[in-house]
Amino acid sequence: MALNDVTIRNVKPNGRAFKLKDSDGLFLDVRPSGKKIWRVRYWIKQKENTLTLGEYPAVSLKDARVMRDEARKLIVVGIRPESPKQANSSTQEQLQNTFANIAQEWLEQRRREQRSEKTLSGVQSRLRRLVLPFIGNMEMDQIQAPTLLQVIKRIEAKGTLETAHRVLNICGQIFRYAIVTGRAVRDPSSDLKGALLSVKSKHFSTITTPKEIGPLLKACDGYQGSEVVRIGLLVSALTFVRPGELRQMEWPEVDLDAAEWRISEDKMKMRRPHIVPLSTQAVELLRQLFKITGHGRYAFPSYRTPAGDRPMSDNTLNAALRRLGYGKEEMTAHGFRAMASTILYENGWPGDAIERQLAHMEKNAIKAAYNHAEHLDKRRQMMQWLADHLDGLKGNSR
Repeated sequence: MALNDVTIRNVKPNGRAFKLKDSDGLFLDVRPSGKKIWRVRYWIKQKENTLTLGEYPAVSLKDARVMRDEARKLIVVGIRPESPKQANSSTQEQLQNTFANIAQEWLEQRRREQRSEKTLSGVQSRLRRLVLPFIGNMEMDQIQAPTLLQVIKRIEAKGTLETAHRVLNICGQIFRYAIVTGRAVRDPSSDLKGALLSVKSKHFSTITTPKEIGPLLKACDGYQGSEVVRIGLLVSALTFVRPGELRQMEWPEVDLDAAEWRISEDKMKMRRPHIVPLSTQAVELLRQLFKITGHGRYAFPSYRTPAGDRPMSDNTLNAALRRLGYGKEEMTAHGFRAMASTILYENGWPGDAIERQLAHMEKNAIKAAYNHAEHLDKRRQMMQWLADHLDGLKGNSR
């Protein structure tokens, strides 16, 4: 029978300890001294445990039942509850060891490493929307593989497989950071290899055959929209940088007399400075562009900012290709990179020079330490040859 306040107040010690049972494991431990202490009996992994809640009347019957119910929520998912005394002594440690706090600390570490703020904002958004509501308040060592899998499966169930894999990778990085900083013992994400549906690899659409490249370049040259966008399309083909790097080109980075564009590491995907040798064709196009946008900061500014203090949007060049009749399954702005790479490899240019000009990260850690100007003379020759070759393809198109 459940207890009531009258029974508890009137119970007297009798020289030995005894228990008065309430419900759902809650009982009052009456000591020979007269103390009355609330405790909860529970099982985890078939092992009996006892949780101490506090002394009556400081902890009332109502309070004890509320505390018992809160403890049972943890017990159901296999987490051992702590007594108020234990919780008070370890609150600061718990706050430091929650997934949310470790994740925030990890993000700050990435910022100190000067990672791309756009990339970090995307990571932070995914964590905030897809992970923290479910495991943010849990301590790192309480998060086991099944719990993490439930979080990732929620994402997978929405059909966003690539996001599910990315979030799992992010969580793994956070767990490994917690391990090396002494706040976790192991990384449960490593147990989930093969647990998610595989993602079919996607490639940026591109055109690589000579009979198609010529008409594409001719169409770009004849673009009837903004002159800034027309030049942007052609410079993309001649420099084959990433679209984000092109649209963020700033005039102080460009030396037209030296025929060189130097991109700082904070704008590069691989966080290394990059030199782009400019062909005579690229220099001529940029001289034309300077007459239009040279008064501002960005070479390719947004049309909404006449002062040139904001770059064009990341979809501008793709939208121009659509206007020219090229669907997203045929050609993208990023596709100029694959187009140039294919042409150069097929015509025997050295892979080291091509990959360095593509600003790809060298997998060999020792070889990756080379200076960003390596192969520069060969790259200058290569970029001029490519520009001349593209002119030939464009001239031969009908």
